[in-house]
Amino acid sequence: MRFNVRNLLIILILFITFLTFTGAFFIVNETKQALVLQFGDPRKVVTKPGLQFKIPFIQDAVFIDSRLLNLDPQPEEMILSDQKRIIVDSFARYKIVDPLKFFQTVRNETTFSDRFGRIINASVRGVIAQYSLTSLLSNQRIKIMSEIEKQIKLNEDSYGVTIVDIRIGRTDLTEQVSNNVYQRMRSEREKEANLLRAEGEELSKEIRASADRQQTVIIAEAERTSSILRGEGDAKKNMILGDAYGLDEEFFDFLRTMQACKDTFGDTEMSMVIAPGQVCEKFFGEIDIQN
Repeated sequence: MRFNVRNLLIILILFITFLTFTGAFFIVNETKQALVLQFGDPRKVVTKPGLQFKIPFIQDAVFIDSRLLNLDPQPEEMILSDQKRIIVDSFARYKIVDPLKFFQTVRNETTFSDRFGRIINASVRGVIAQYSLTSLLSNQRIKIMSEIEKQIKLNEDSYGVTIVDIRIGRTDLTEQVSNNVYQRMRSEREKEANLLRAEGEELSKEIRASADRQQTVIIAEAERTSSILRGEGDAKKNMILGDAYGLDEEFFDFLRTMQACKDTFGDTEMSMVIAPGQVCEKFFGEIDIQN
């Protein structure tokens, strides 16, 4: 009896070892799904992680990612409704929800990326062809993206995937369009600059004319005020001099004589001879002044 039990244990261990080395067991990770194929045909879908069994030599296991995956098609040149050409770089995020249909349709992620990438570009091209560049860069972008997503989702069931998100990463103008836009913007800016410059010059002329008028008025007013003050000063001076003359007529005559001499000779280097009978004789007598 002991011999039979021991033999059975040995046989069981050998059988398990045989199954292990021949690939009868396989492990499905939490990030994977698996298909059990028999001679290339799917026989079983495994969506739960853990240890799984397949028939050695007859069946194989194919693993398919169950995580959120990225799809980044090649950027393409597209034509808008205003005939402008732009380069569109779009991308999508998807998840494989039906591994059997996914495998039967594209076999692997590489083939799916190629096929569905062309679908994405075709959908984007078909939608944005109805809009102008201005619309694409305005608030209508949300509406455009909604239409693109709707078009793409029509194809997701055929591949066993669900499209979680679709975006246009960037839209670049082609070199020719960029140059045309740059030249147009430059022309518009130069036109605006010339207009502002002309308006500035016109305003400058108006300001200068107004300043000149104000200057003329201010100068005239200043001269009028100056004349009034000068007249008042002269009147005050004459009044003071008249009062002084009344106090000392002889001194006042002397002062006027000295002022007359100063006005006559000034600071020049001249000789003065005062002859009898001259105005200065009263105070200087007969004198001869020479340098």
